[in-house]
Amino acid sequence: MADYQTWLPEFKQLGVAVIAASVETPEAARKTAATQKLTFPVGHSLDYQDVSRRTGAFVEHERKILHATGFLLKPDLNIHVAAYSTGPIGRLTPNDVSSVVRLALAKTTAPQGEKPC
Repeated sequence: MADYQTWLPEFKQLGVAVIAASVETPEAARKTAATQKLTFPVGHSLDYQDVSRRTGAFVEHERKILHATGFLLKPDLNIHVAAYSTGPIGRLTPNDVSSVVRLALAKTTAPQGEKPC
């Protein structure tokens, strides 16, 4: 999550809001946010089974956790990009988010009949 904190100025310029959510207790989520110096909202107390059922996020049942799942939402709140991880690789990086948003913005602002580079 700290990597997203570093990218917040760019995301603000692009009109992107960052939020995080976790199965952690409120106290643990606050500690994580404080330790990583996060200034974006960090939700807590998610029901891992409910989130998995609703989103398809992978679960580790023994530890009762969700593996990292990232979503980039369109302004209408529909999912534009989703990344499902089962470990520490294959996550949606801030650079990925920036690139996808820049491409989407270029497509919506290109003059009629012209394709963005």
